[in-house]
Amino acid sequence: MKKVFALILAVLTLSTSATFAQDAKAKAVLDKLSTKIKGMSSLKASFSFVAKDAKGKVQLNQKGTIMMKGEKYHVTVPNQEMISDGKTMWTYMKSNKEVQVANYNPAEMTMSPAKLFSGSYAKDFNYTYAGQQTVNGKVVDIVYLTPKAAKTFKSVTILIDQTGMVMSGSVEEKNGNYYTYSLSGVQANGASADALYTFNAKAYPGVEVIDLR
Repeated sequence: MKKVFALILAVLTLSTSATFAQDAKAKAVLDKLSTKIKGMSSLKASFSFVAKDAKGKVQLNQKGTIMMKGEKYHVTVPNQEMISDGKTMWTYMKSNKEVQVANYNPAEMTMSPAKLFSGSYAKDFNYTYAGQQTVNGKVVDIVYLTPKAAKTFKSVTILIDQTGMVMSGSVEEKNGNYYTYSLSGVQANGASADALYTFNAKAYPGVEVIDLR
């Protein structure tokens, strides 16, 4: 599930404020995305995620919701929740009635929620504008990104609609695995209560708390 979350953030964190000499059209599209995201005090959306191996076999097909507020996030899928208030991380496994607690360190995450509003992620990527296409009746701009330094993934492709919001995207790993995702029902400024970004064990009777800090 952590990979699901990280790959969705690969899209949301690709906002650009640095002025690197790269594809001007791609930069314009990413700047529009940056402005869109930074204009939200919080964000809530539904997502779908499909993971395939190098042979094209589906390994995971999952839907969930994501809420973000600055460095804080709350991701929910059928059997798991990942929550952070920017200092602590809670990973709640519903079937096990277990929650793991750890310190949150965005520096250790390749794709950090902390970078959602920072606009600093572009320094890690080369980006190219790959044209437009119509998806579900909407015209989208396509931006293709490749990491400047060695990563486990080979490339990220994102589709951004004309309002400047991410619609969908894909990630190709070096081992041939392929992930696609889409966002829908994006709501700005509607998930701002701080209580959404902490785990209250009292609300989950019988849950086992495993403190890894």
